Amino acid sequence: MIHPHTELRFINDQMGFGVFATQFIPKGTIIWALDELDQILEADYLDTVDKNKGELIKKYAYRNQDGKFVLCWDLGKYVNHSFHANCMGTAYEFEIAIRDIYPGEQLTDDYGTLNIEEPFECISEEGTERSLVYPDDLLTYYEKWDQQVLSALQHVHDVEQQLFHLVRPEFIEKINTAATEQLLGDSIKTIYYNRNI
Repeated sequence: MIHPHTELRFINDQMGFGVFATQFIPKGTIIWALDELDQILEADYLDTVDKNKGELIKKYAYRNQDGKFVLCWDLGKYVNHSFHANCMGTAYEFEIAIRDIYPGEQLTDDYGTLNIEEPFECISEEGTERSLVYPDDLLTYYEKWDQQVLSALQHVHDVEQQLFHLVRPEFIEKINTAATEQLLGDSIKTIYYNRNI
């Protein structure tokens, strides 16, 4: 489920739609959490649907560490990529704002965290040498991303949380440890899908 203070807007023909903040969302806010309405599809499910449906699943779903496709039921599937993302995935089945997000600002992810199928060419952005997202980016950038997540989790109990009720009970103690002791129990690297196994 995406944070309620968001809305879908058309950007342009190249990017299509994006998700934008309608109110201030402070750093440390859970902006998306897996819930019971999200569809979790086995990889071979794509063999059972027509080509158009399969392409839509590939476009709008991400893959978890088990190689399953996770298709968000709401606006979460429209969050666009940025190399300067303001949201980051975690090992705890939610995404968190890694910096303050202001009203009218687009929510963005780094698609390198999503176990994409093949390299993804991106719109150029200033301040980065990256121009492609690769399937193995989680193995390359996890240390940087872990630090961003840890920095955000330090604020998780200091800000209003609309989605905290969706966090699975087995993750709560680890989140509390990250918030109070600045120790991240699980790296984002744990959500990497290894296609070679």
